[in-house]
Amino acid sequence: MSQPIIEVRDLSRKFKHTQALDSISLDIPAGGVFGLVGENGAGKTTLIKHILGLLKPQSGAINVFGIDPVKKPEDVLARIGYLSEERDLPDWLTIRELMDYSSAFYSGWDHELTNSLIDSFQLEPNQKIRSLSRGQRARVGLINAAAHRPELLLLDEPSSGLDPSVRRDILGEIIRSVADAGRTVLFSSHLLDEVQRVSDRIAMIHQGKLILFDEVEAILSSHHRVVLRFESQREAAPEFPGVLHWSGSGQEWAALCNGQLETLKSAASAGGAEIVEQSAATLDDVFVAYTSGSSK
Repeated sequence: MSQPIIEVRDLSRKFKHTQALDSISLDIPAGGVFGLVGENGAGKTTLIKHILGLLKPQSGAINVFGIDPVKKPEDVLARIGYLSEERDLPDWLTIRELMDYSSAFYSGWDHELTNSLIDSFQLEPNQKIRSLSRGQRARVGLINAAAHRPELLLLDEPSSGLDPSVRRDILGEIIRSVADAGRTVLFSSHLLDEVQRVSDRIAMIHQGKLILFDEVEAILSSHHRVVLRFESQREAAPEFPGVLHWSGSGQEWAALCNGQLETLKSAASAGGAEIVEQSAATLDDVFVAYTSGSSK
């Protein structure tokens, strides 16, 4: 197998009394779309800043393209496109001036793609960046990150400020087009339906810890949502094997289980419960189950 495009080994980072990253280890292969999910403050942006070499690991190590991004930032950053959550753009420039300025730094800048995205995003090239709305700034930042066709495209909450149709159509199209060209996209988002729709693999981070890392199809196929009806009222959820999360009350309870479906069915039958509904889990179901525990 080829070397992963990003290698993270036991990476930890602490800010004062907050453990932002806690012994994170993962390999991200070249090609495809990698989704990074977690609640606000989970550590997503901190991990991205380590990938960019903006933060030095306090412990552990990280390599991008087989290179330490802190020691050789010029060898890494030239191959990366980055959209920050803050949308830091020079307010005094017009959109066109920003694109012309940025293109001078990249020999692979695609002017045709730039113009196409400006049209798709319904932007006015001569408009000053200071006059743009948050959503428009997000669109300009996305173009600026993607137009030089980087090997690795890093997007930190790219949907922030974008309306649903733009998120679904244009953002999804950009992400998939990059991946289909054999390049890699890593994007963080709290919109789990979006992550599920466009990602090949995901990592879930909760309170600085990596709690799940796998292909999206594998995660969804190994988790199930089951609704059980008990013979009598229950004040608390039962202790059944394989159940990650319970919700409900009285006679009807919903369980999110992690693949031990037949074991759960046997336990339900022995416990006087009837399965009245069974469905595939969504990524949102799985995230809630791993981060909130059982609801009693």
